[in-house]
Amino acid sequence: MPSLADVVDLLHTWYPPGTADSWDAVGLVSGDPVAEVGRVMFAVDPTLEVAREAVEWGADLLVVHHPLFLTAVSSVAATTPKGRTLHTLTAGGCALLTAHTNADQADSGVSESLALALGLTDLAPIRPAPAEPLDKVVVFVPLADADAVRTAMADAGAGRIGDYDSCTWTTTGEGRFRPLDGASPAVGRVGDLEVVDEARVEAVVPRSRRTAVVRALLAAHPYEEPAFDVLPLADPGLAGTGTGRVGTIEETTLDQFAARVAAALPATAHGVRVAGDPARVVRRVAVCGGAGDFLLDELARSDVDAYVTSDLRHHRAGEFLEHGGPALVDVAHWAAEWTWLPVVESRLRATLGDRVDTRVSTRCTDPWTFRH
Repeated sequence: MPSLADVVDLLHTWYPPGTADSWDAVGLVSGDPVAEVGRVMFAVDPTLEVAREAVEWGADLLVVHHPLFLTAVSSVAATTPKGRTLHTLTAGGCALLTAHTNADQADSGVSESLALALGLTDLAPIRPAPAEPLDKVVVFVPLADADAVRTAMADAGAGRIGDYDSCTWTTTGEGRFRPLDGASPAVGRVGDLEVVDEARVEAVVPRSRRTAVVRALLAAHPYEEPAFDVLPLADPGLAGTGTGRVGTIEETTLDQFAARVAAALPATAHGVRVAGDPARVVRRVAVCGGAGDFLLDELARSDVDAYVTSDLRHHRAGEFLEHGGPALVDVAHWAAEWTWLPVVESRLRATLGDRVDTRVSTRCTDPWTFRH
């Protein structure tokens, strides 16, 4: 069986904690990293009922979307609601991990899972995530030493593009220099003008690795004073992750699309609320798992026909419609985010195989329990 640390590392690779919003509380909440994990359960909310379900099933790890401790507490005693949940899990030998806003934006994350559950294709983020800042490092090196310098740069983190590594570009030219008094030249003599066949080697570098790459190339370079450039690169805005998703469906009406949404999501007392003309044609659809009214201003200026999200407020929705924005489809917060659970479960099973058992909780933890 994998250790808890192994499973946590895997989930953090897919949903990096560093991509979570600054106010969020994500990652491993409780549990011993060296403990073995044979059963993993997934749920949206870390409620007491969910904790009991996990322990009764024999889960070693409960993965939830919403944090148990999003705001500070002064006690986790079992006399408090959050304390009872944590005590139940700890007493039952079940660790707890949260993937919240770091799972919202990611590939195979919450918004993408919602979009796929509704049958959207050709997906793109509504608000692309900023890509990690990149630099280009350029160095001039004698031809015979170019391979060593390229290798040192790549080992330090340069030249990674998507699913490729060791990506460099090389051209050749003529280097000229004159060693002066005090120099200890690797090539040539003090006072003489030297001409050397050199390679210009360049590679992209994550800005966080800039210093490490420069140090590596200097260590591998034969020259006493290597010539190199570090060039900041502009963000091309091509990040595949980000907030929300927008995609296409076969042409339908708003009424028919709302029925599709209702059929695709788990049933809740909230149901599916729709604002717009039932006969409106729907082709382009935007979705955002969780509370999504912060995207309304962007969508008002888009080609989207309908927007599916949760927790839309009265005045914001009314003003949005007055300005001719897309139709609004408001669904239960829990139901929209539940669509991510089977996706992350499948991903874990595909990676770990029969080394772990998995389970998705179908317990509805939406706070609204009935309506008249």
